[in-house]
Amino acid sequence: KVMLKKWAWSGLTRGGGASSVRGMWRGITSGAATPLISRECAGQTVTFHETLPHWIGGRKVFAEKGARTLEKRYPATGEVLCRVPVAGEATIDDAVATAHEAFKEWSALSGAERGRILGKAASFLHEAHPELARLEVLDTGKPLQEAEADMSGSDALHFYAGHASTTCVSGSHIPLGPAGFGYTRREPWGVCAGIGAWNYPNQIALFKSSPALACGNGFVFKPSEFTPMSVIKIAEILSDAGLPDGLFNVVHGDGSTGALLTTHSGVRKVSLTGSVATGKRIMAAAASTLKAVTLELGGKSPMVVFPDANIENAVRGAMMANFYTMGEVCSNGTRLLVHNDIIEEFIRQLCEKTSRIQPGDPMNPATNFGALISKEHQEKVRAHIAKAKAEGCNVLFDASETVP
Repeated sequence: KVMLKKWAWSGLTRGGGASSVRGMWRGITSGAATPLISRECAGQTVTFHETLPHWIGGRKVFAEKGARTLEKRYPATGEVLCRVPVAGEATIDDAVATAHEAFKEWSALSGAERGRILGKAASFLHEAHPELARLEVLDTGKPLQEAEADMSGSDALHFYAGHASTTCVSGSHIPLGPAGFGYTRREPWGVCAGIGAWNYPNQIALFKSSPALACGNGFVFKPSEFTPMSVIKIAEILSDAGLPDGLFNVVHGDGSTGALLTTHSGVRKVSLTGSVATGKRIMAAAASTLKAVTLELGGKSPMVVFPDANIENAVRGAMMANFYTMGEVCSNGTRLLVHNDIIEEFIRQLCEKTSRIQPGDPMNPATNFGALISKEHQEKVRAHIAKAKAEGCNVLFDASETVP
């Protein structure tokens, strides 16, 4: 629900001043554009900048010379693909102010008008999916076959485009007897912020922004610093489809950038996908300004197999739960509990199917097990395996040392 009082625009920034928002965002400065890099990926060329830009006000905004940047490495090889700028206070202020200016235009449209534009954007995303999938592989190291099969992000935008003129704007009527009636109405918050995780960068960017945009809000998204490449392409596609300049903005950075978004007075809601520890920090920081918060956090997901189960189906489910996206999913089957009556046959089928996994180059269409997100994460996983062995684990199948 949007605040009904008029905000002093100087209160939307940390620097104060009497500039109007429109004047502020039109005056956003950008450093020099860095060279474009072209890379052949499974039969298609993708391009990205040597140092990635932010996306603010409907255009690329490059960091000033000397600004802090981070390395973006390809998980499959450790190769540095590009550099990622770290947005500071001024960049966050610009992005939030820009989003609020665009929000005024966007929220004035009818739900049906918003839905038509979002539906067009979803169709554009479907058409661009081969390129987005390859950028996701460069970002995450997941197999190309997985990235190409996952169109859930654009599907979500299609879904919410349909709700823009119904659920997103509908209220309720409350009879109060002869004296009258009450009613509720849905109103947009204003500017919402999304902070993404590194396992599903395309999906998460669109899962967070689609309902916010359908309901009439402006949006600022910070992808993980590990997976920053594809979201700029998504921003360009949304702009090409007719979203107002500044409605969807992208700011890069690390945890410090996320903290600036969470505490910004112009942000009315924050949505995070991440760890429990990060969720606690986001909730505590948001409480200082009474922001609404949505958290999707990691957890434990045991899988229980009873003796009357179809063993083959259960084994397939266990494979999916533990090996899809290299196990880097929030629904990973962290514990597998199988009834004693079927344990031997279950283990036999599980080992047989596990032996067929094809690890390798993520861009190879035959690969079905790609790279973990980083060398540090790989070492952490191997440390857990070593600890289990040291504690007496009965190893039935082990290919951990043969996988590069």
